[in-house]
Amino acid sequence: MRRTFFEIAVVVLAVFSMGVSCSSQSTEQKTTPADTSSASVPPATETVRYFSSSEVKAGFDKGSTFVPGDGRNYKVIAGRHDTPGKAEFHTRDTDVFYIVDGTATFVTGGKIVDPKITAPEEVRGSSIEGGETHQLNKGDVIVIPPGTPHWYKAVQTPPTFLYFVVKIRQPEEHPYPGAVLQK
Repeated sequence: MRRTFFEIAVVVLAVFSMGVSCSSQSTEQKTTPADTSSASVPPATETVRYFSSSEVKAGFDKGSTFVPGDGRNYKVIAGRHDTPGKAEFHTRDTDVFYIVDGTATFVTGGKIVDPKITAPEEVRGSSIEGGETHQLNKGDVIVIPPGTPHWYKAVQTPPTFLYFVVKIRQPEEHPYPGAVLQK
């Protein structure tokens, strides 16, 4: 059931993000009459990716990226936390988390304490002041829009808190307007 939900979420989010993103990649592809039966459905440009349960388990054991973002406007990651994380926000990425196992206290919104730019369009800090606290549990889904600070404040269920994250990249021309780091 968990994998089915994850697969549906990836497909829906990938299709949705194709409408949001203006990708100009050219991909050579063979089409058949079945591929072009509907003018409103573009032909597939990627191959199907299947991950067996043992591969998924191994991915969670180390916190792996299943589908990298190279050349795409999304990526899929097996996330894990054994301890609290850094507060963060992304100027162009929407994060969709599906909680696979464990319980954690998660804060969204507010203001990042001691913010530092750690990569292009990525800000990290020690914690969040203010914001809304969520108790995340197995089976929950939370969607964090671009520019929204978020933070794993505490992990209650030892030894690990596991989640899939689908990161959807927004087009460059539509970054979060408040992304300038304030000193």
